[in-house]
Amino acid sequence: MFKSDAGPEGRLDPKMSESTAAVNPPPQDTPAAPRRAHGSRNDLYLYALLTAMVAGAWGFTRLGLYTSKSDVAYWMGVAGGVGMLLLLSYPMRKHLRFMRGMGKANHWFVGHMVLGVAGPMLILLHSTFQIGSLNAGVAFYSMVVVALSGVVGRFLYLRLPRNLNGQKLSLGQLRGVLDAEHTSAARLKFAPKVVDHCRRFEALALDRRMVTGAEILRAMLVLPWLRWRTAWVCRAELRRRLVALAHTEGWTRGQMNSRLRAARRLTNDYLAGVLRVALFAAWERLFSWWHIAHVPFVYILVISAVAHVVAVHAY
Repeated sequence: MFKSDAGPEGRLDPKMSESTAAVNPPPQDTPAAPRRAHGSRNDLYLYALLTAMVAGAWGFTRLGLYTSKSDVAYWMGVAGGVGMLLLLSYPMRKHLRFMRGMGKANHWFVGHMVLGVAGPMLILLHSTFQIGSLNAGVAFYSMVVVALSGVVGRFLYLRLPRNLNGQKLSLGQLRGVLDAEHTSAARLKFAPKVVDHCRRFEALALDRRMVTGAEILRAMLVLPWLRWRTAWVCRAELRRRLVALAHTEGWTRGQMNSRLRAARRLTNDYLAGVLRVALFAAWERLFSWWHIAHVPFVYILVISAVAHVVAVHAY
């Protein structure tokens, strides 16, 4: 039976055995693990907002307040075109030597993202979601492809592991973080089956080849599921072991629950570190493939937009 809750929870009794002491890790003994700039929930909010903005623009154009040939639509097109043109300033800032000292790169990137949303939205309002000519159709669909490609690029970019300073981590640095998490896993020695499950997941994840598109897709679908299954098995084993230790050592229920949360946190951090290292190459390769495909669409957009502007003013 558990003792009544007395004394601070989560603290170790000096008289407790060494095996139970492994449950309470000393604070700040491992470096911070990489974290993404935004979580998956924030991504969903952003994509929902973009969808709502497009739906709102479509509804606004259905009110009949103006036509695609009116002066209002014309100046919307001009503003949207200028915004799309200014998008090129971000890659220019990265590749032109004289622009590299102009402000911070992250500020340019934020401006690039804002223009990447505002420009296409103004073009949608300008066109009232209608295509009146061939060159307008080419320019419109090129813009749609580039805008969607930008959303995909942001999704991939945020999946590249980042350190606390926002710099992209190399695979070697990630392995260093994983080695530190190995130390955390070693503190779970009171539950050897949990450590065995974690080691098996590590061996399976890090030995997987990820070169071809099929291998990358298979790993990205299979590894997160294997991580979840391993975590679920470990959670059950940790509870079983700690309940037994709680009865042996005479812990209160609060002490047992506190140690259970700490042990599960160590396990989850370790498995997350393994998954980050395993998928690093996959995200890198997907991002490089995206970049190769994104650039030609940008050129097509610029050429078709210029042709559209010339045709509008000429005819």
